Amino acid sequence: MLKIYHNPRCAKSREGLKYLTDRNLKFEMVQYLENPLHEEDLKRILMKLNLKPAQVIRTQEELYRKELKGRTFTDEEWISIILENPRLLQRPIVEGKYRAVVAIPAKMIEGLVKEIK
Repeated sequence: MLKIYHNPRCAKSREGLKYLTDRNLKFEMVQYLENPLHEEDLKRILMKLNLKPAQVIRTQEELYRKELKGRTFTDEEWISIILENPRLLQRPIVEGKYRAVVAIPAKMIEGLVKEIK
């Protein structure tokens, strides 16, 4: 089953959710701003994305632009920053059994769909 990390206020996240529902796919929705991720969840997602924490940061967020831009952090520091400020996390992220994608555009989900069929 797929899992979508969703922010209902985000248009891209809504597009990812619509992609899943339009195809009648079974999925679990995690509204990660209301139900924050745990460190082990974020690390698992990053592993499945095959990305470093800095690569999943929303650089257009005000917090990033004002306080983080141009600064250097370790992966562990980025993980702590994301956990403390979940709005910084790219969205939507769709997680499958073995892989995950940042679903921008939503058609990026198609590769995960092929894995579950």
